[in-house]
Amino acid sequence: MPLNISSLVEIVQGLMVHIFWAERYGLSLDDERKQEVGLRSARRKLQRMLELDSRPLCEPRPLERRLVGNCRDFSVVVTAFLRHRGIPARARCGFGAYFLPNHFEDHWVVEYWQQPAGRWVMVDSQLDAMQRQVLEITFNTLDMPPGQFVTGGEAWQICRTGQADPDAFGIFDMHGKGFVRGNLVRDLLALNKVEILPRDVWGLVALPDDQLTPTDLAWLDRAARLTRAGNGAFEQVQQAYQEEPRIHVD
Repeated sequence: MPLNISSLVEIVQGLMVHIFWAERYGLSLDDERKQEVGLRSARRKLQRMLELDSRPLCEPRPLERRLVGNCRDFSVVVTAFLRHRGIPARARCGFGAYFLPNHFEDHWVVEYWQQPAGRWVMVDSQLDAMQRQVLEITFNTLDMPPGQFVTGGEAWQICRTGQADPDAFGIFDMHGKGFVRGNLVRDLLALNKVEILPRDVWGLVALPDDQLTPTDLAWLDRAARLTRAGNGAFEQVQQAYQEEPRIHVD
């Protein structure tokens, strides 16, 4: 695998096809192939890729032999490749502002540590040339500017303070405060190297809004701050995960 981020992203885009974009490429998926979106680990995804096509992973597959996934899967695989190459990387869960007007779409991206610049660089590894054209993307998806992707923690904060409408955050008919809370928890988990599926709902994520206690809200507010606090807060991010059993995965 190369070290260059653009080459890594291009490789992954040649290995996978997004479940909701498949028809735009002219690919019809049966129910069995759609189940691939439920594969959790990068290891299992790579195994399935090689079951579909045994050639080296750096060789792009025909559409019908690409792994079916979603934004979370593109992010998890690129993160795994970067880590394999010794580059600190992490998946981030939140919302993209570039899919629909006046809407924040449920989405995952990648961040990797760029040592010379001393900063985390945000990458949307899902958006290939066709998707960028359809969405009329004008910014660099390999080094995204602020405001294009809103992390779960940021979304929680701006909704809590009335700066944004929670109903503008979500996907399909799923949106609102509970959805934003779910992505805050997913992002905190991802920062702890626990990248759950977008459809995983349990514990604190599943709790109805009207059943949240002041203690729950205080923990969520703190978690949101920590996910945005930078490298110096990493131990506190780990501590926040450890101290809330309702977000632990069995």
